[in-house]
Amino acid sequence: MGKKKERKPKVSVKPHALYEIKGDTIERKRKNCPKCGKGIFLAQHKDRLVCGKCGYMEKIAKKEAPKKE
Repeated sequence: MGKKKERKPKVSVKPHALYEIKGDTIERKRKNCPKCGKGIFLAQHKDRLVCGKCGYMEKIAKKEAPKKE
């Protein structure tokens, strides 16, 4: 039998990391899923945003480095 792969520990997101309080209003830090509605946030990866509930995905445009002359 082969060796078991080591898995990365799951990192849970704390609720205080998703919201920011500004005066009397609450501002959401992450983008909501357009299919699922408010309260379902898109997970942020290096190159994409993904909904864990319905599987909706958005690609993030890569920023090009300035060319040296």
